[in-house]
Amino acid sequence: MTVAEEIRIAAPEFRGAALTLGSCRDLEVLLDGPAGTGKTVSALFKIHMMLLMYPGAKALVARKSNTALAGTAMATYRNYILDEREGVRYFGGNKVKPAAFEYPNGSMLIVSGLDKPEKVKSLEIDFCFINESTECTIDDIEFVRSRLRHGKTPYRQLIMDANPDAPTHFLNVRCNEGKTTRLLSKHEDNPRFFNLQTNDWTEEGREYIFGTLGGLTGVRLARLRYGIWAAASGTIYEQSWNPALNIIDRIPIPRAWERFLSIDFGYSNPFVCQWWARDGDGRLYRYREIYKIRTLVEDHAKAIAIASGWYHLLPKDHPRYNARPADNADPLPRAIICDHDAEDRETLTRHLGLYTTPAKKTVRDGIQAVATRLRPAGDGKPRMFFLRDSIVERDQELVKAKKPIGFEEEVEVYVWAQDSSGAKEEPVKENDHSADSCRYMVAHLDLQQSSVSYYKNIWG
Repeated sequence: MTVAEEIRIAAPEFRGAALTLGSCRDLEVLLDGPAGTGKTVSALFKIHMMLLMYPGAKALVARKSNTALAGTAMATYRNYILDEREGVRYFGGNKVKPAAFEYPNGSMLIVSGLDKPEKVKSLEIDFCFINESTECTIDDIEFVRSRLRHGKTPYRQLIMDANPDAPTHFLNVRCNEGKTTRLLSKHEDNPRFFNLQTNDWTEEGREYIFGTLGGLTGVRLARLRYGIWAAASGTIYEQSWNPALNIIDRIPIPRAWERFLSIDFGYSNPFVCQWWARDGDGRLYRYREIYKIRTLVEDHAKAIAIASGWYHLLPKDHPRYNARPADNADPLPRAIICDHDAEDRETLTRHLGLYTTPAKKTVRDGIQAVATRLRPAGDGKPRMFFLRDSIVERDQELVKAKKPIGFEEEVEVYVWAQDSSGAKEEPVKENDHSADSCRYMVAHLDLQQSSVSYYKNIWG
């Protein structure tokens, strides 16, 4: 390229931890801080520059789930890092090569979820960025570290970003033990939110810090606003919920396992539909979930049919209507356990074509039944599991508002309400929608007899 053809592309403004990362050569680094401090942008920019500077270099951008990665870090990479003048092109992958962004100088940015390690197990890379690293296990981290051996850059590095979690989380412990270099990121590091010249928040920053994050409570406020590794103390399932045991990687669900749906109706509050499978030993597996606001029940019915592969239950004018279910369709559920709203139940039945069963809604015995299933049984395993990456579509309005989505996020803010005497009688009626749906499912099986009811000729 001649001098006349030289392209100059302005770099983003970096401060604090984001600026320190640029010169840091430590093998394992954690960008640690509350939500919205610019951690992801700085990590991706550093890797992008290393790929531009060193021909033939290889980097991996990963998250626990490949599906989640596409809508988070990679959206940031495309929107804020890449410039079309640099000539980087996306390759969708094939049986021989993984999906990657290919650079004109032969460098490569590989994109993969760690839920499918077979795609990256033979890789040799120079850099890796793990987005939302608190979702990962120590095995994931050590697996990626073992891939840092390509040798095309002056040093190798594993970069992670994280919003704080529980103080006992292995990443926090790893930093405290000196195995990982912690770079603390704060909101003042983000030029979108804080103006150094005026030494004050920008208009966007004021809205985000004092509006979006300021409206949070409890452990989510501590972690996402103030960047504190805070325990979710005082929650309803504190003594029974263990993410390391109750959250598992996705598994194929045998068709022989019984299926159920549990539904908590809502519009301005989230509508929740959870898909459950019960194995031969009676254990429950939540393998799919809708968690969405401002959507009509009739539209949820269509979404349920599509997600389940029941195309024959869609209206005949629907583009995905078929006279038979999809080849990989779920078996029909033994029961659809619903909140008691009669109008919503009737609407769901009319549009989905399946009868519903009113949930047993007593609270205290239902909570105790869920807690019992969450705890390890005699064989050391719980009787209730939650498969990763089960949310059908993350509601972007809830994401923007930093609201919990799904049971795994709700459970850390699901707390008891206390009366004036301090007695704990009922759960706080906020951030409890997925928890209610889960309780309906367990109560249906463990606290009352179940029944099966379908419309006639449902497969016709």
